[in-house]
Amino acid sequence: MRQLGRMMERRSMPLAVALIIIAMAGWMHPVQASEEAWQALRQGGTVALFRHARAPGTGDPANFQLDDCSTQRNLSEEGRQQAQRIGDAFRSRQVPVERVLSSRWCRALDTARLAFGALAQPAPPLDSFFSGREQEPSQTAAARRIIEGWDSTGVLVLVTHQVNITALTGVFPSEGEALVLRPRASSGFDVIGRIKF
Repeated sequence: MRQLGRMMERRSMPLAVALIIIAMAGWMHPVQASEEAWQALRQGGTVALFRHARAPGTGDPANFQLDDCSTQRNLSEEGRQQAQRIGDAFRSRQVPVERVLSSRWCRALDTARLAFGALAQPAPPLDSFFSGREQEPSQTAAARRIIEGWDSTGVLVLVTHQVNITALTGVFPSEGEALVLRPRASSGFDVIGRIKF
């Protein structure tokens, strides 16, 4: 992995290829079972990093506009139901959600709002950089600061996109999947587990 990092620094490897290799490395080191992840969420002091719920397709249409959901790839009806199940599961398991931040893309915001209601707030560092790969380093650094800075006894929920999550963690998540993270006392964070809906 260290050699991969040096190759990426020299920009000799396309980002997409590097992300695939990182994702595969994550698969070779599976994280703990989802019940342990739920337990970590109930205890608080953790971050639930979500990929938005099901939204058919890849990327966004050529005429994409941030302020017009009709130009974007949106949640399917299945995705809307999945987002509601996410919120129901958090409430039934008494997870102490304190703050919810989301990408400004409609499929992410809709996921956050359907699951967590009025707690959802837009956060540009979580926006997709699928079509703007030059933004990846600064956005990933900003998202990392949000995660590492979480020191509350409650839970921070972040709703974002596959490319963002893979850049942060090396994991390629399913739509609607959460990674449970625990910020370290010094810097960085640990991936405690994964929860699929």
